[in-house]
Amino acid sequence: MVQFNISYVSGNILDQTDCDAIINSANSSLRAGSGVCGVIHKAAGPELAIYGQRFAPLRPGEAILTPGFNLPIPYVIHVCAPKYPIDHDAERLLGLCLWRGIKLAEENHFKRIALPAVGAGINGFTPTHARAIFQEVAETFSASPALKEIRYVTYQTKTAPEGAVSEIL
Repeated sequence: MVQFNISYVSGNILDQTDCDAIINSANSSLRAGSGVCGVIHKAAGPELAIYGQRFAPLRPGEAILTPGFNLPIPYVIHVCAPKYPIDHDAERLLGLCLWRGIKLAEENHFKRIALPAVGAGINGFTPTHARAIFQEVAETFSASPALKEIRYVTYQTKTAPEGAVSEIL
C-alpha cells in the first residue's frame, strides 16, 4: 500500500510543480473568474477556457479533468463549489465536489494533487469551514491505492494578521 498524507501548506497553488494535478475552484461556465480560478486561467492560457467550454455548465458538486496547457502542472481538475448559504444543502455539495475531484485524481492514478480552499471566499464558506469539510473528505482516501498526498494550499498576504487567510490561491 502507498503511504498516504494530507498536508497543509502556505503558498501559491501554481508553485506545486511536484503535483500531477491541481484542483481549480471553477465557476459554472469554466471561464476565467476571480480569485484562484482567474490565476489558474491566466497562467494556463486561453486554451484552458476554450477546452473547458465543452463541459460547461458545470454544476455544484461536479468535477471534470482538463490538461494544464501552459501550467507547470500537467492537469487541472475543475470542481464547482456551491454558494453558502444560498444553495440548498451547500455543505453536502461542497463535500461532493471535493470527493469527485479527488476521485478523478485517483482514477487517473495521480500520486499527488494540490487544491486551494475550495468553497471559501466568493462562495461564502469561511476558510475554517471549508478546511473542515476538505479534511473529512480527504480522510476517506487514506486507503487509496494511487494517491500519496493531497495538499491543501492557502495563500496569505503580507498585510493579513498572522494565522488569517486573506487570499486563497
